[in-house]
Amino acid sequence: MSGLSIRNQKDFYSGLLFIVFGAAFMWIAQDYGFGTARRMGPAFFPIILSGILIAIGIFIAARGIAVAEEPMRGFTLKGLVLVIASTLLFGLLVRNAGVPLATALLVAISAFASQRFNWKPTLVLAIGMAVFCVVVFVYALGLPMPVRGPWLGG
Repeated sequence: MSGLSIRNQKDFYSGLLFIVFGAAFMWIAQDYGFGTARRMGPAFFPIILSGILIAIGIFIAARGIAVAEEPMRGFTLKGLVLVIASTLLFGLLVRNAGVPLATALLVAISAFASQRFNWKPTLVLAIGMAVFCVVVFVYALGLPMPVRGPWLGG
C-alpha cells in the first residue's frame, strides 16, 4: 500500500496553516470561561471560531490530497514584503490618517504584489473597501476609529 501523496501543494499547506492557527487560538482560549450559548463567556467566540477554522483547514488539506492542480512554482519575496508592509502601514495610519486612507492604501499596496496587477480595478476595490469599512466599522458598529485622523485635520 502506497502512502498518501500531496497532489496540490497550495491547498494542502494552506489547510495545514488554517489548522495550526485554529489549534493555537483554541489552546490560548482554553484558560477562559466558555459559558453557554445564552451567556457566552470570553472563550465562547474564539473557541467556536477556532473550531470552524480547523474544520475549514481539514477540508482544504484533504482537497490538496484528493484534487491535482499545477504545482507551486515558487515564492516571491516582492509579494511577501508588499503585503506585510501594507499591513504595517495600515496599523500606523489608521489612527493618524483615518480609516478610509489607511484601508485604501492597504488594498492598493497589497494588490501591487500580484503578477496580474491592474490600476483600474485596484482603485475601484480600494475606494469600495474604504467606503465599506467606514460604513460598517465606524457608523454601523460604532467603533472608535477616525474617519479623518489628526494628520488630515480630524
